[in-house]
Amino acid sequence: MRPIRYDRLPTERVDPRSRHLDRLSPVGIARLMNRADQRAVRAVARAAPAIGRAVALIADALSRGGRLVFVGAGTSGRLGVIEAAECPPTFDTPPALVQAVIAGGRRAVFRSAEGAEDDATEGARQMRRRARAGDVVVGIAASGVTPFVRAALAEARRRKAPTVLVTCNPTVSRRSARVVIALDVGPEVLAGSTRLKAATATKLTLNTLTTAVFARLGKVYGNRMVDLRPRSAKLRARALGLVREIGGVGEREATRLLREAAGNAKLAIAMARLGLSAREARQRLHAAAGSLRRVLEPQRRRAPEAEPGPS
Repeated sequence: MRPIRYDRLPTERVDPRSRHLDRLSPVGIARLMNRADQRAVRAVARAAPAIGRAVALIADALSRGGRLVFVGAGTSGRLGVIEAAECPPTFDTPPALVQAVIAGGRRAVFRSAEGAEDDATEGARQMRRRARAGDVVVGIAASGVTPFVRAALAEARRRKAPTVLVTCNPTVSRRSARVVIALDVGPEVLAGSTRLKAATATKLTLNTLTTAVFARLGKVYGNRMVDLRPRSAKLRARALGLVREIGGVGEREATRLLREAAGNAKLAIAMARLGLSAREARQRLHAAAGSLRRVLEPQRRRAPEAEPGPS
């Protein structure tokens, strides 16, 4: 790899609008940072076509038995860890389906290990351990040039795993991954601190990737988390509400159905709507690849790609 000119990276630029940061009042800093964060949101909106391509790629891979692996360093790596950790409770996915690799290992989640991002050899080694043909590896690198991430993506490609790069460097080569999601957020309020606007845009992008992927894979019904794991009082109440609302039954019946479904809200809803036993409803869901929509509305065509938003 060529030597990296860090001084030329867009993520290292200085923002003239925050040149007096240390002289501003607390309210002034809050307003300045809020204006900057709005640019992060707009950057994600501009990247929607690339995000959509990544969603289609990941959903197709997962539907064929592949896995999703996030890989990053520092703040970027921690964002990948958070996203992977949130998928099982939100979508009832097995822990191995969505994984995360962070430079420096588990300890780097809680304590900075900045030098680990330069270890390209370890990035490649981690992919040799984890990635296989049919998986999708999503590299997360604000600068777009992090050696650990670049090497991981290169090794993933060698292992026939499709790749995605989420970066805040709009000048990065489009050959860095099959899909490059370039978030042009501009310079940070605190120059070079990509835990700020860059991290905000990255988190919004990762939220969109996982939510859209699992919506397409039948893990939601409408905009409801029917595949949630009801392992707390709040989630048990939410599951009961889902069965009552979507299943169209009273609280006592919803409670009974949830008990027979061993807490599986989606299964209980199918039982309520179709008058099936737990065993029959489970078979219907299995035949429909877990999609409650396909079980309840087998003849309905897919909705338009984009719903009109509020005017």
